[in-house]
Amino acid sequence: MMSNKKKNIFIACDTKKISLVRKIIKYSETKKLNIGYKFGLEFLNTKNGRLFISKIKKKIIFLDIKLNDIPNTCVSAINAIKDLKVNYLTIHISSGLEALRMSKKVSGKIKLVGVTTLTSLDDNSLKEIGYKKNVKNLVKHQAKLAKKAKLDAIVCSAHELRLVRKIFKGEIITPGIKLNGKSNDQKRVMSPKKAITMGSDWLVIGRSITNGNIKRNMKNLIDHLLK
Repeated sequence: MMSNKKKNIFIACDTKKISLVRKIIKYSETKKLNIGYKFGLEFLNTKNGRLFISKIKKKIIFLDIKLNDIPNTCVSAINAIKDLKVNYLTIHISSGLEALRMSKKVSGKIKLVGVTTLTSLDDNSLKEIGYKKNVKNLVKHQAKLAKKAKLDAIVCSAHELRLVRKIFKGEIITPGIKLNGKSNDQKRVMSPKKAITMGSDWLVIGRSITNGNIKRNMKNLIDHLLK
């Protein structure tokens, strides 16, 4: 049996089209789940994308821009987006401890989210880049850095959830969640129900909801999570 507590879902609005985002927001509204909306660089960098985000009211907004730069640049970028009044903002843990600490210091009411190892990477990918650690050991190390920097949340795949939970006590956000089992460009994926059972606080779901009939896809997700 799963908890009766409302499940938290971030819908990934990975598109250039404002009309599609309006549709996603309209057809994903439900009292059965706690819904937030995730916007990445694709939408933020489109014409009027930033303006659109600034006008969204009474919604949980997750700005997934994955900051990865020197400390001063990360701080300046955070200060530059504060007017959007978003709830969550991502930064790569690989930016380093100083950048994480300085970013946390200026983030204010925005929950700063540390990104571990992308779900598109596996052990072979890490070797190609030059990492000597495997995925699990690298994510474990990154979780320790996030804890040191006192970040509010962390992004990790469901495959590392239990490992991260032992180290990091803040919110855990889990991408790579698929309703239909198709992995597309992600390598470490899992079903929504299983990820929640393993301890995820927030699931990030994109194409499983936004491709095709959004209303029907939402119904399928609700049925999957609540049955």
